[in-house]
Amino acid sequence: MPKKAETAVIAGAGPAGLTAALELLRHTDIRPIVLEADSVVGGISRTVEYNGNRMDIGGHRFFSKSQEVLDRWMELMPLQGAPAQDEKLLGENFGQFAPGGPDPDSEDRVMLRRRRVSRIYFLRKFFDYPISMKRSTFANMGFRRVLKAGCGYLWSCVHKLPEDSLENFYINRFGRPLYEMFFEAYTEKVWGVHPSSLGADWGSQRVKGLSVRAVLKDMLAKASGRKNGSSRVETSLIEEFIYPKFGPGQLWQTVADEIRAAGGEVRLDSEVIGVHCSGGKVTEVEVRAKDGGICTVGCDWFLSTMPLKDLVPRMKGVELPPKVLETATALPYRDFITVGLCVDKLKIRNETALKTWEGRIPDTWIYIQDRDVKLGRLQVFNNWSPYLVKDYRNSVWLGLEYFCTEGDEMWTMSDAEFIAMAEAELVKTGIIEEGSVKDACRVKIRKAYPAYFGSYYELDCVKDFLNGIPNLFCLGRNGQHRYNNMDHSMLTAIECVRAIASGHPENKTAVWNVNTEEEYHEEKHNN
Repeated sequence: MPKKAETAVIAGAGPAGLTAALELLRHTDIRPIVLEADSVVGGISRTVEYNGNRMDIGGHRFFSKSQEVLDRWMELMPLQGAPAQDEKLLGENFGQFAPGGPDPDSEDRVMLRRRRVSRIYFLRKFFDYPISMKRSTFANMGFRRVLKAGCGYLWSCVHKLPEDSLENFYINRFGRPLYEMFFEAYTEKVWGVHPSSLGADWGSQRVKGLSVRAVLKDMLAKASGRKNGSSRVETSLIEEFIYPKFGPGQLWQTVADEIRAAGGEVRLDSEVIGVHCSGGKVTEVEVRAKDGGICTVGCDWFLSTMPLKDLVPRMKGVELPPKVLETATALPYRDFITVGLCVDKLKIRNETALKTWEGRIPDTWIYIQDRDVKLGRLQVFNNWSPYLVKDYRNSVWLGLEYFCTEGDEMWTMSDAEFIAMAEAELVKTGIIEEGSVKDACRVKIRKAYPAYFGSYYELDCVKDFLNGIPNLFCLGRNGQHRYNNMDHSMLTAIECVRAIASGHPENKTAVWNVNTEEEYHEEKHNN
């Protein structure tokens, strides 16, 4: 009898789920079926379209220390030989754009090379992010703050705190005064709790190599004419990144198309509501369609990018230890709201040395540090890709980012109320003039950020239980309850398929070790 073809059911069509499906098709004989509860692919890496404008939810710089990931991006969407500077992309060569926007006849499936400018808006002034040692930084801070920050940093060099919280993690690298000015308020906006109550794990994963010393080292290297290879540069210090012409969702739609063309399935509006086990393995999943209809899909492998909070209580046919169920269902998350505002112009103007179209600011995103507004971060979509904006020449397309918890006051506000609040905050900060908004929309994202407090510290019992099911793999940001970047999520999928193809699926160590090992952060991908 010929061997029965195997099937892998994959819960979630985000970066991890779609990467896993494509890897299975390329390296195994296993047929993937991707089940996505939403009506679009990409997860939080989707691109939202509204009245001809496109929004990148959360902002996704395509940059990685992993050559494997870079190779896959370039294979799917080749790099266009365009310069990073918008004045060259849109100035003399503006002919590549139609009068109202991008030229529909130009090559679409390409990556653009983009210039990274991220700054902090504090005291109604701009500061470099990460904080630089430029004259403008000292002038904006004022003599007293500079003196206090310098003394605080020197003290932190000789008096190290135990790194048992995110607060101490930051203080050890920047000193207390700089931490209080540039990290404390923003971090509390993001997580809804004070940094003293957050685990240092988040800092280890997101800003491990960032410190005053790293900033100084980077500045000295540039001043001397030396430039480290991008794989050795701390992620927060990179100056360029690549970016899909029409936003990150374009790449993930491309992957979904590749999967279907190769014989796999990507089913939208298909929510996994039950995971059935027999003999210690996952044998089928229960799926609910948008119209409420329910069906089951059999599987030989189950790859989950579902939030652990949802996965564990939906498992049937296997004994769930009470501690595992309690820990998983109590895992904390932060939810996310983006308000898209289309304005005719900004009140703030470009005062950097960079040339920009019509003197606009060059920032991709801006961290809003001021405590008197709820706004956490501001994206300028024109600077991510000109093709995200319907009328690039005559409008600025902004994304105002708010962090909240599902069910709280911000989450339950009506769209009209929330948009009015967002517009008023942007006027209050001096970024736009009152009455300059031409169009607006609001997008809510559930479980955008797995949080590092509460039952997170008991997560090992959940991980051990799930690892005991040999044909179940947990992938991606929510699948592992880890604040992974897009490339990290892809790597969990790559390592998963590598384990399956090797014939040793019981060894899931490499899957869980993505974005945790020092070797990955600094050395592994230097070639």
